[in-house]
Amino acid sequence: MEKGYRDYGHDIDNTDSVHEAGLGFAVDLRRPSRFIGREAVEARKAAGPLTRRLLQILVTDPGPMLFHAEVVRRNGTPVGYVRAASYGFTLGGAVRLAMIEAGEPLDQVYLDGSSWQVDIAGRTYPAVASLRPLYDPTMRRVRS
Repeated sequence: MEKGYRDYGHDIDNTDSVHEAGLGFAVDLRRPSRFIGREAVEARKAAGPLTRRLLQILVTDPGPMLFHAEVVRRNGTPVGYVRAASYGFTLGGAVRLAMIEAGEPLDQVYLDGSSWQVDIAGRTYPAVASLRPLYDPTMRRVRS
């Protein structure tokens, strides 16, 4: 979970585009090769910036645990829900993958200018949101 690996059928499913799932690196639209769904991927990419995206979220308080389907808030407004969660020992808190419906371009600017929270068992906790894995985002540890 800390590395942000996706589990098909749990974290992502057939309703998520490859880019919304954060897996755009797995398809190369520059090559002439054909693959099932290529037209859908091209159409989604041509539609403009993503407004829906799977993010990694870390609750900054190390105490609360997450289970599933907790509400994620941006600046106090609900914008998504937790799809999968566990405790991240190297990150020191509950970490999860959450699908966010931004209603506007969901990019680094959207994340940086925001206050993030997660509702856990009726209480709201501060959180950090990231487009990249919070643990080893540059893949340095995986490659060594």
